[in-house]
Amino acid sequence: MKRVFPLFLGGITLVLIILAWFTSGGVARREMRQANTPEQAVRLMLSQIQGHNFDAAYARLSNRGDVDKNAFIREFNGSYGSLLTYSSLENFDIWGLHSSDQESTMRVRLHYSTGVGPLDDVRDVKVQKSGDTWKVFWPVNNATKLPPQVIPVNYLRWDVIGRGAGDEWGVQNVDTPQVRILSMNAIQRPDGVTLVGEVVNEDSVPAFVNVGATLLDHAGNEIAQESSFDKIAHTLLPKQVSPYRIDFPNMRMEKIKNVRMDAKALLAAASADPVIEVNQQKVETDPLGKKVLSGQLTNEGGQVVDIPHVIVSYYDSNGKVVWVSDGYVAQPLLPQVPVPFAVDLPADISKNVQSYHVVVNHFDRVSS
Repeated sequence: MKRVFPLFLGGITLVLIILAWFTSGGVARREMRQANTPEQAVRLMLSQIQGHNFDAAYARLSNRGDVDKNAFIREFNGSYGSLLTYSSLENFDIWGLHSSDQESTMRVRLHYSTGVGPLDDVRDVKVQKSGDTWKVFWPVNNATKLPPQVIPVNYLRWDVIGRGAGDEWGVQNVDTPQVRILSMNAIQRPDGVTLVGEVVNEDSVPAFVNVGATLLDHAGNEIAQESSFDKIAHTLLPKQVSPYRIDFPNMRMEKIKNVRMDAKALLAAASADPVIEVNQQKVETDPLGKKVLSGQLTNEGGQVVDIPHVIVSYYDSNGKVVWVSDGYVAQPLLPQVPVPFAVDLPADISKNVQSYHVVVNHFDRVSS
């Protein structure tokens, strides 16, 4: 009996170790190390990127000789203070598009966690067979490298000078800028009620603007209060117009009798630089089957734009704002280098869209 009990405990321990190895992904890791299939090759590389093991991920490439290692790392870690420098790869999805004995194409969707919410990046990745294993063929970045040059600075700029400690009591600050809400449209969505519209800075000085709304029920009581948050270009130059969107989750239109709008403005320092040009805008269907407005952004200035923020207002045939969507661009805008963007557009709204207007907001490490 004394011998049987230790053997029994040893057997139980061995079983538990084997179960733990299986449940912790031991089989999957062993299979991924071998990369016997295209999916395993891509999954292994992305798992190593997720764990910041970039040396191992780079070693999984079939065309390492053509891919600069630092450029490969920057695609996932970001650069110049871009959105990816404040993000982490949370998880990813992989599925096959087509495959042969020697080459396969896999589609991957990368899910990033960022300081402004979730960010998805969809890519089509080629995988090639090398001997008994599969390796990822990474596309080479062929972006044009501009030579050093001088860009003249002739843009308008507004500075704000506040009162000093020695100013006499009673000296007043300047008045707040005059802003006005141009339009408001309430829309019932499956997940709540959304208010969309436009606001204008009517003053001759820049303004930092925020739009808020309060919903009132049939008895005149307040039932919800929200603001535009980042669904607006906050800093408006004189006479500049921005779209805005305010979301009220889990709200139904029949509960609302009235809406009280409020536009708040503060005097703000601002400049008319950088000028960001928007080209090749079009409504299309992305690889995941969603309607998007896509295009290209080009920074016409001489300073790097760290985090571009695209806000789009959509209009029907009567010029009424029917939707406002926005999206952050993961890449920085280097001077004169076009960068693609895409923002979502609900499929049921896209059929009513006759025109649209794109506003590019931006954040950088200095001003933020």
